[in-house]
Amino acid sequence: MSLYEASFRVKHECPYREISERHPDLTIREWYLSDCQVIEITSPESPADELLDEIDQMGTVLHKSVDDSGLHVVTQSCLCSLEDSIIDRFEKHNCLYQPPTVHRQGWEHYTVIAFDESDVRTLLQDLEAYRDIEVLSKTAIAEQQIPHSMLAPVDQLFEDVTERQLAALRLALERGYYEQPRKTSRRELAEQTAVARSTYEEHLRKAENKLLTNAGQLLRLVTATSPADPLDVERSRPMSDS
Repeated sequence: MSLYEASFRVKHECPYREISERHPDLTIREWYLSDCQVIEITSPESPADELLDEIDQMGTVLHKSVDDSGLHVVTQSCLCSLEDSIIDRFEKHNCLYQPPTVHRQGWEHYTVIAFDESDVRTLLQDLEAYRDIEVLSKTAIAEQQIPHSMLAPVDQLFEDVTERQLAALRLALERGYYEQPRKTSRRELAEQTAVARSTYEEHLRKAENKLLTNAGQLLRLVTATSPADPLDVERSRPMSDS
């Protein structure tokens, strides 16, 4: 099975894109987390006061340095609504977004990966209908390692896992429940909590199920480029006489 990677850039109304258009030496990288945006801004040139004022209005400044090497700023802000956003369109066409979004010289740069070339094609046709878009590359990636940028963000892996479920999972991990051989049992784990054994086991089971479900898309990507199914290899071996 082949995977398909597409890189393209688009123009539409976006404050970060507009800033990058006004300041062409800037590079703005944008990550979406579960409840906020993290923005990294870099430039090889020393910034003007006007630009620094614009950056301060982007959100909470987590880091700022201005020296001979130029500008480096990291900010955090509330997550703007993504309803009907370009990210939603990626999902609609079964394309997996590879963060970050890069804003440079008035363009937004995106990279996506899909399992079917037709999904990439229909996504690009959809975007061309209402945005200025330039396709930079379309590549089939078969029997190769998944790019490091495809590693699943932690916030997505633990999406919808409650605090109690996370606590149950962490306790099991710290007490060696997932080691071989196991160092503890579910009964012993429950005895270390203030809840009934059935309640603890329910929290742990739900945490495990949600974690595996959230990791399923990444698992599919990792196994899609495997040259063979090792389980098939195992099943194909003749059984030894005993």
